Amino acid sequence: MVDHPMHIGLVGPLPPPFGGMANQTRQLAELLHGEGLTVTVVQTNSEYLPHWVSGLPVIRAFFRLVPYLFKLWNVAGQCDLLHVMANSGWSWHLFATPAIWIAKLRNTPVIVNYRGGEAASFLTNSSQSVGLSMRQASALVVPSGFLKAVFASFNMAAKIVPNIIDIEHFSNPTPHRPSRRHLLIARNLEPIYDNETAIRAFFPVHRRYPDATLTIAGSGPLAASLQALAESLGLANAITFAGRLDRDAMAEAYRNADIAINPSLVDNMPNSVLEALASGVPVVSTNVGGVPYIVNDGHTALLVPPGSPDAIAEAIFRLIDDAKLAERLVKNGRSEVQKYTWQQVWPLLSNVYEEATHASRLAV
Repeated sequence: MVDHPMHIGLVGPLPPPFGGMANQTRQLAELLHGEGLTVTVVQTNSEYLPHWVSGLPVIRAFFRLVPYLFKLWNVAGQCDLLHVMANSGWSWHLFATPAIWIAKLRNTPVIVNYRGGEAASFLTNSSQSVGLSMRQASALVVPSGFLKAVFASFNMAAKIVPNIIDIEHFSNPTPHRPSRRHLLIARNLEPIYDNETAIRAFFPVHRRYPDATLTIAGSGPLAASLQALAESLGLANAITFAGRLDRDAMAEAYRNADIAINPSLVDNMPNSVLEALASGVPVVSTNVGGVPYIVNDGHTALLVPPGSPDAIAEAIFRLIDDAKLAERLVKNGRSEVQKYTWQQVWPLLSNVYEEATHASRLAV
């Protein structure tokens, strides 16, 4: 455990927009500060300045990257350890890779906290460049056994430090009654989250239960096409596209939900599933990626194959028709999510910090 003053440089996105990694970055900064650590955040999604460059796709990357690198260089030279929140694709190349190499140049230990659900495909195409950068890092941290296994298949060792869930913020003392039939999806409107399949699954649910409603909390490039799909299925009045919700509004959405749906085609350790469990909402999720590592089918959630509207609809019907099943999932889910509290996660993360800084001192 960290038992002495430490300055952490935390590299990652911050809300808005509100999303899994941005929320985790902000929450981690606050919790580390609460433990008495000094935290300086190097934001990877800072506002474009001047504002007019936001409409210029290539040029805007330059205007964001240069200030980022400048601050990164300064913070890496001042902190005891750099903690990098990393993801796949361009995010890795533009933000994580420079952070790792700048930390090396500044003789600062660096922890890479990888969180992308598309790790396997990304590493298949970029394993050499990622591996070269990772060999400069003090440690690789991932939130699930799923990602640990993915990196192991590319000969990269990782330690598990789970995502953090604020149980109190998402707790809901009101018992859920799936018979009310209000469904919730808390994923962005992007292809990998397959909201289209969920909307098609909702069609037979609404046909059997005309009072059933669906709220989709998220934003993204598929908004127009998904709204058109809802209209074509006659569901426009039953589906609410709420956009991205902030932390408080998201907690309220869970309190108003009776069933949470996670229709992803690719996933790692979705906060939306853990937040639903903490809120006492029974979950129907696809059994992709790291999802089976955090919930057990029939015990803490109902798992279905990806891309199957019929399977999702059938799982929803099971929860509506079997109150005891829904109650059992809620009870077990609330118990399972306790392992993702800060009290459980902090000792794991603290040990990683201690090992990295100790190794760095010995190397000097």
